[in-house]
Amino acid sequence: MKFREFAEFCAILERVSSTLEMTGRIASFLRRIEDDDDLYNVVHFLMGRVFPPWDERELGVGIGLVCKALENVSGVSKEKIESMIKDYGDLGLVAERLLKGRGIKSLFAEELTIKRVREIFDEIASLEGEGSQKRKILLLTGLYGSASPIEARYLTRLILGEMRLGVGEGIMRDAIARAWGVDAELVERAYMIVNDLGRVAIIAKNEGKEGLKNVKIQLHIPVKMMLAQVAESIEQALREMKTIAVEWKYDGSRVQVHYGNGKVTIYSRRLENVTKALPEIVEEIKKCVKEGVILDGEVIAVKDGKPMPFQEVLRRFRRKHEITKAMEKIPLEAYFFDILYNDGEVIDLPLKERRKILESVIKESKIIKIAKQVVTNKKEEIERVFKEALDAGHEGAMLKNPNSPYTPGKRGRHWLKLKEVMETLDLVVVGGEWGEGRRSHLISSFELACLDPRTGKLLRIGQVGTGFTDEDLEELTELFKPLIVKEEGKKVYFKPKIVFEVAYQEIQKSPKYESGFALRFPRFVRLRDDKGVEDADTIDRVRELYEKQFARAKS
Repeated sequence: MKFREFAEFCAILERVSSTLEMTGRIASFLRRIEDDDDLYNVVHFLMGRVFPPWDERELGVGIGLVCKALENVSGVSKEKIESMIKDYGDLGLVAERLLKGRGIKSLFAEELTIKRVREIFDEIASLEGEGSQKRKILLLTGLYGSASPIEARYLTRLILGEMRLGVGEGIMRDAIARAWGVDAELVERAYMIVNDLGRVAIIAKNEGKEGLKNVKIQLHIPVKMMLAQVAESIEQALREMKTIAVEWKYDGSRVQVHYGNGKVTIYSRRLENVTKALPEIVEEIKKCVKEGVILDGEVIAVKDGKPMPFQEVLRRFRRKHEITKAMEKIPLEAYFFDILYNDGEVIDLPLKERRKILESVIKESKIIKIAKQVVTNKKEEIERVFKEALDAGHEGAMLKNPNSPYTPGKRGRHWLKLKEVMETLDLVVVGGEWGEGRRSHLISSFELACLDPRTGKLLRIGQVGTGFTDEDLEELTELFKPLIVKEEGKKVYFKPKIVFEVAYQEIQKSPKYESGFALRFPRFVRLRDDKGVEDADTIDRVRELYEKQFARAKS
């Protein structure tokens, strides 16, 4: 497929506001694509991705490199390009304008195709070390040299991971279902297992309903993790489940461990490959765990027998250099509470059966452990385990239905989390403001948004400026600087990538924000870089919390 055809379709989509119309148009477009590789890439490109979320590769290209390539192609100075970015607020539109001013492109320029663009992206992602930046600029310059103005707009947005089309996973799932006349739930189930909508689209196209039904878990391809809802009370949980498997809710970071074919792969909650950052866990898994399994668990940082703050675990996950030093400074332990695969899928077995299998495949050691579990129908026993976990420095307790299957990616009522702290929301940071006085060099307040799962759009819900130390703000400012896409006076806008956990006093109705809600007295709790934008709390969750709060106020 020609990249121009893709770009022209994106331009049409950009003018569509109806979710239903957008889904239909995408379905029709996908159905026209004959080549499987093109189909795979188009699915990801429309969502602003080059690689599936769990793929280790990334382009490593920021605004600076794109500007340099555009300078090379257009002859316009870097300063002028930066000025245009401020005026347009979108480097994609700037690229389109620059290439319109370039005149006729070279007769020797290669026509861009989806395949060619992907090949160049693969090459860019493979570059590292000395000279890699120059080589990236050269490859980008070649891309722009072959691009028409409209291709440049969407090429730029794709490189920066922000297509501005509003095509989220929900719309793409429904479009795939409509394109080949299969049930959206089948598409969803397959996606939860293979974590790659491009691959799911190919299966739907070539094998239809039966192919999607037969999708199986595979070693070293991450599976969406089962999620929990908040428990209203122990009494309510007992009414629903009768008998409950109670476990500690560890204050750590979720991991999924795959061990097979002599290899250990560890994925984070966001399904990022963090294997290299956790060498001691990898080595201990090889000693203590039977091969041919996929385990679900939590990694915690421990010092003097007590858990260290959750952020310390994330620092280990992010570490790329001096890992040995980090191992000494932040020692880790892994607690496993579920198993998805044991020489074949076991997710449809009840939890009580999976627990027996889990206990049979792990030989506990100093750092590899099985999460403690108590099965009871007594409120007092649940309270005892809950208090035990809190006294040990953890978050609370997990209440699980012993007869439940493992449902990848689902946040159902089979798992409930019991926490002592007030309700919090995980929200995407979409903007901020520079501080004043001694904080004038720091971004000191942050604009927050929840996710609309149907459209993939982010809906603003408020701003948080409390709960931060000066050290927090220094670290966060450095984290957000590369994500700034636009500045207006003191106000900055970010590429949406970072999630904050935020506490609040209450949720109020508000016409000020697109969500229709606002947080009263929001307070920063912690950075959730174990979560991606797609894991943020949804507008449905906000509405549910508001209605519960409203019902309590009336009673």
